[in-house]
Parts: sequence; C-alpha cells; structure tokens
Amino acid sequence: MKKRSTPQPTKASKKTPPDFSFWEDSRVHAVLGIALTLISLYILFSLIGFFFTGGIDQSLIDKGLRKVIANPTVTAENPAGKLGAWISDLLINRWFGVASFFFCYILLLCGIRIAGKKIARFPRKLFFSLLFIVWISLFLGYASDLADSWFGLQKSYLYPGGAHGYFVAQWLNALTGKIGTFFILILSFSILLFFGFERAFYRCVAFFKRLFPKKRELPLQPEEPAEKLPENEEAPTVEAAEIFEFPDFGEEPEEIAPPEILDPDFGDIPVSLTDFTFSPENRENTEGFEEEEFPEDEVELTINREKNEETVSTNLQPEGDYDPTLDLSHYKYPPLELLEEHSSGHPKVTQEELAENKDKIVETLRNYKIEIVKIKATIGPTVTLYEIIPAPGVKISRIKNLEDDIALSLAALGIRIIAPIPGAGTIGIEVPNQNPEVVSMRGIIASKKFQESKYALPVALGRTISNETFTFDLAKMPHLLVAGATGQGKSVGLNAIITSLLYKKHPAQLKFVMVDPKKVELSIYSIIEKHFLAKLPEEEEAIITETSKVINTLNSLCIEMDSRYDLLKEAQVRNIKEYNDKFVKRSLNPQKGHKYLPYIVVIVDEFADLIMTAGKEVEQPIARIAQLARAVGIHMIIATQRPSTNIITGVIKANFPARIAFKVASMIDSRTILDSPGANQLIGRGDMLMSVGSEMTRVQCAFVDTPEIETITTFIAGQQSYPSAFALPEYVPEGEGGSISEADLGVKDPLFEEAARLVVNMQQGSTSSIQRRFSIGYNRAGRIIDQLEVAGIVGPFEGSKARQVLVSDEYSLESILRSLND
Repeated sequence: MKKRSTPQPTKASKKTPPDFSFWEDSRVHAVLGIALTLISLYILFSLIGFFFTGGIDQSLIDKGLRKVIANPTVTAENPAGKLGAWISDLLINRWFGVASFFFCYILLLCGIRIAGKKIARFPRKLFFSLLFIVWISLFLGYASDLADSWFGLQKSYLYPGGAHGYFVAQWLNALTGKIGTFFILILSFSILLFFGFERAFYRCVAFFKRLFPKKRELPLQPEEPAEKLPENEEAPTVEAAEIFEFPDFGEEPEEIAPPEILDPDFGDIPVSLTDFTFSPENRENTEGFEEEEFPEDEVELTINREKNEETVSTNLQPEGDYDPTLDLSHYKYPPLELLEEHSSGHPKVTQEELAENKDKIVETLRNYKIEIVKIKATIGPTVTLYEIIPAPGVKISRIKNLEDDIALSLAALGIRIIAPIPGAGTIGIEVPNQNPEVVSMRGIIASKKFQESKYALPVALGRTISNETFTFDLAKMPHLLVAGATGQGKSVGLNAIITSLLYKKHPAQLKFVMVDPKKVELSIYSIIEKHFLAKLPEEEEAIITETSKVINTLNSLCIEMDSRYDLLKEAQVRNIKEYNDKFVKRSLNPQKGHKYLPYIVVIVDEFADLIMTAGKEVEQPIARIAQLARAVGIHMIIATQRPSTNIITGVIKANFPARIAFKVASMIDSRTILDSPGANQLIGRGDMLMSVGSEMTRVQCAFVDTPEIETITTFIAGQQSYPSAFALPEYVPEGEGGSISEADLGVKDPLFEEAARLVVNMQQGSTSSIQRRFSIGYNRAGRIIDQLEVAGIVGPFEGSKARQVLVSDEYSLESILRSLND
C-alpha cells in the first residue's frame, strides 16, 4: 500500500499572527487613559451620591439592574443615574464598603500610567492599595458590629464595611473572639504601615525615642549663693492694696459708689453697705463702733431698694418644691368611664382551630421532608404565633421559602414567618385568627403596666401577640413615623397615642401642635385649645390646616427650640428633665427668664400632602427639629398614607428611628418604612409592626371611636383652663419684615432704655434674651426689638441668628437715647 502523503501547507494557507501594533499607538493609550480617568471620576461621584441617596434608591436596586435599565421611566436620585446607583450599592454594600473609594484611586493610577505618565513604584502602589481595601473593609465591619452590640444602633441601608467586612468580621469574632480580632487588626495594620511606607517605621522609632529618652546622670553642683544687693540699695517692697475709706457719718459724703457685698441671707441680691440702717438694739453686736455713729431716730433694720421701690423680705425663698400644676390645681384627669369596652377580654380562638392549624403546618412541612421536634401556640388578639423547633440539620431558609405554601394550606392571608425569633431559638409562624378580637382602648388604659408607668411621655398603643399591653416612652423614641395604606388604622393609631397622653399628663406638662391638611382628622381636639394646644400668637385656630401657616409654625418651633437650648445652657444642664427638676427644686431664678418647660408633641397628619405642596420648606425645619429637639422636649409624630421614597426621604428616615407600619400594598412600601418586608403581609384593621432600632414588634392597635374622643375632649374643655393656648414664638418670614420700620418711637416701651443698655452691654440682640431677662411676653419683647432696630441700635432680622448690635459702647448709646428724648 502506498502511504498517503500529507499535504504540505501552502504559503496562502498559513495563518498570520494577529497584529497588535494598533495598541502601541500613543493615541490609543491617551484615549484609554482618559477613559479610565473619567470612569474613576464617575464612580467617585456615584459613591459620594450613595451616602445621600442610597436609602431612596434602595427600592430600585431591589428590582434588579436589568429591569431598571430597560425601563426608561424609572429614575434614580443618585447623581450618576441608575447605573451609578447600582455600582455604588455593589461596591459599598455588597463588596468592600467605604474602602471602595480606593478603587477610584487605582483606576486613576492605571489611567495615568496607560496614558504614558511614569509612576514610581506603580505595582507596589496597586498591591498595597488592594490590601488597604481589604483591611479597611474588615476594620469597619468589625467596628460596626461592635457598635451595634454595645449601643444597639439602628440598621441602615449603609454597611460601612460592606458584605466582605461584615462576614469576615463575624467569622473572626466567632473564631478568636472580639479581642482576638482587634489584635489581628492591629498586627495587620502595623504590617501594612511598616512595609508599605518605609518612612513610617523609622518615624515611629524616632518618635518613641523622643518620648522615652535615655536618662543621663548629671554631676551634682553646689547651690549658688543668693545674689547680694549693693549696700546703698534697699530690698523691693510689695505695694499695699488700695484701701477704701468711708467718710464720717456726720459730714456730707461725696458721691462715691460704695462697694457691693453678697449677703448669705439674701442669696445673690447685691447689698450696698450704705443701705443698712441700725437700731439701738443691735449695738451689742457692733463692738468697735462709737456710740454717736448710731442715730437714735432710726429704729429698724431694712434694705432700701430704690430700683424696685419696695421692701424685700428676708424670707425670699418659698418653702417646698415648685408645683407647675398649681395653675390648674383643680384639674381632673379623664376617668375610665368615658371609654367604652369593645372587647370581651378573652381570645376567641378555639382548641379546634389551634389543633387544625397545627396539623396543617406539620403536614405541609412534612410534604417537603421537613420534620418538627416541637410546636407550641401563643394566642394573640388577632394573630396566633406558632413556634416550631425543626429537627437537627434542617435549614431555616427552607422553612422561610415555604411561606406561600403554608398560607395556601391554611387558606389564610397575612401569614408571616419569623426565622428565627430573636432570643428564643425557635421559628415563628404568625397565622391570623378566624375571629379576631377588637382591642379596646379602655382595657389598655386600665392596665397595670400603663397606670404604673413612670415614663416622661407614656403611650399605650395596643396588645402584642402574647396579649401583653404594649407601651413605650415617646420621649425616648424620640420621634415617630407612622405610615399605612388608606383605611388600615393609621388615624385610629394617632388617636390612641393622643388619648393615652391625655390620660397621663397635666395641661401644664404637655402641649400639642397639630397639623391637619385634611381639616377633618384632628379638628375634634380644637375644643381643648386652652388646655393642651399650642399655636402662633395671632392665629385664630389652633389646628393648623393651611400650608403657609404650617411653614410658619415649624419655623416657630425651631425658634422655641433654640430658646430652650439657651435656657439649658444658662442652667448648665443637658436635657429638659434635668432642667425642670432644677426649676422645681427652685434652683433657677424666674427673674432671669427661667420657667417650667412643658413637653411639646408635634403631630403632622398627611405629611405627603405637605411635601407635595411645600417641599423643602417643610422638610428642612422638620429635619432640624428631629435632629436637635429631643433634649429640649419637642417630639414629632409624622403620619402619611403614601410611603414612597419621594415622601419618606432619606433625611426623614435618618431622623425618625421609631416607625409604625400599618398594612401597605407592596413589599417596596414596607421596605421604605421599615427597611424590611413584613408590612405588606399584615391583615389590616389596626394590625401593625413597630420598629425601634433593630427590634420589630407586631401589635394590634387599640380601638378608640370618635364619640369616645368627643366625650374626653368635652370633659377636659369643661374644666378651668388657661386664658389662651400656649403661645409659640413669633416667626417673621423673609420678605415680610417691611412693617418693622413703621414701629412708633413716639410711644416707646417703658423698658426700651433698659433693654437698649442690656443689648449694648451684652453685644447681642435677640427677642428671646429680652424676654427672659425682663420676664415679659414674646410679643412685647419683639416690639422692643423692632423699636431698637428703628433707633439704629440693632440690625435687621437675620432668621434664627441674633441681631447685630450697631452701638459699641454706652457713651454712644446715651447720646442716641438723649436725641430720642429731645
């Protein structure tokens, strides 16, 4: 057989190698360098924007990148758009956290290097940059986990160390403990610092050498003799203090201002030595004085007060503590008989229903080859909690994924699986009762837990799954966000909060600011205006319904907040409780502007309508109050039926850690309110979830009907009240200050000149300072400030800042006052 000859490849059939000469072109390098630089800047802007818009864009990220990009109608708040929102969430939350900013630095270095610019130690810088990304991610994950375990911080959309830092820190904590993880972080940082930056090692060594220098023994030297003075010079003498000599009593004294002393019997009242007159009976206690120094016709020991033209009693301090409720000493709290009993007080779940649900749950789980060791039931007013303990080796995620199958087998809506129950070691399945029970507000108010509570602002909201009364202190929340779809119990929840406060607080201790854009929800409380409501001085209605008045009221609350902080600063206390305790103990002088401060609870219904009509004008003062007003006793409750990201923005969510969610339509709305699903699985009619920090509690809200509220408010309104509602500080919007120039200096306030001297001496002019110093109303203090402005003593209104003082000394002020009097 002839061997087949293999065909020899021809020249035409030979494959030519790819031509890479295109990449050697300097123009390509320049374009690639510019592209990488621009990409690094784009990522930088997206990462920065994530800190301001990450919470708002979270609902978009949950939908997935493909669905979001394919839909042109969906927009993101991130300055880098939808792609930037997704990239920033990927880098920060799912990768390396805040350390992802180093990626911008790495891309920038690569762009500069590819463009042809030489970079010293380029590979070394890339390597150590990647190591620092890993270390910073681990450190922030460890720190955030430590802070959460120590302080119980609220979960946020932002993970500082990313998923990498969080899970690696958890693994190391379990392996070596938190102390071991801390030592590992210190060791790894030292390695990075010393090997990545050689100079840092030698600088640290030099620093410790300077910090702990070697001690050298010095030779002992004899003491030098004291320097001798020349014989003709005298030693220096210390000048004697200047002595004030009183003139003789018999002569006409010159007009010399006597020194003032502080007498212990009269507190801080300055007493002049010439104010005392002596009686002959006191001569035995005045040894050293000649007999003729005591005029015989003066027979009483008095203190002359020319300014006040009155005799001051030696007993200046009243006995006992100050009681703020004495203004309305006959006020009676609403009795329980005003509330109706809507519930029987016993659960309506039968043993047959419990057994049937238990068997269906066990059967459904067995169909998916999931065995249960134990199951028990806790009956609540509307929901029964079935706690199961799965057999060893069963993954919790398998049970969690069967949520819809269990709901199908039980033929029930609102099934919610808690896997696992925190602190219980079990898995919870919440199943709605076939015959839910109404939780009555009367039973909640009458409960021992509420009646014996010592909270500053006690709120009784309803009953938990374990049928316990759910109460909390609004002062510690410190603000509350309430959201839910229409008709799911949001308004009833607000009424329950207000009712519980009315049952526990005296009108002197609590005031409400109510904002009701719908004009019908909170109008029922208008008749207790003079007892519990606060409003602007010249407003006719205490229930605020107009958007412009809402803006003015919120800004007025900011002024009230700043004024209260000034009082706390002068009293040297940190919060309203310490301030009021100090005032009750009579440690603060009312003549210096101090007064008892009631708590102020601001209730805003239909917050979505305000945001749509006023936007930032409403959001900014609310954010400022939410950030700062906790210490001075101003607390906010905001309610909305539209829990969307453009209504409940990141700024609002960041400052309202306590949130109540009634039933909502979708999981996105639930995440917007609670940062987690669950509110979409509620059954409605008062069924709600309350989230405080990392804890979430399911509560059946207590029911209080409109006739009951009318009965309570009528009972309060029929009692003795204050002359008017609690007056908030006046707020002058920008552009409306033209009427100030029309202040009449022809009819000056009697305190005009004293206020002018006070302002010039303090070099600070504000309405609140004049109000406190002279113990006058805010309106009168405002008119004095207007007159001072017209007189050229203070500058124009500058918002919340103090007015500028235009007169520098008292001599210039006296010349202005003389010219005004001429």
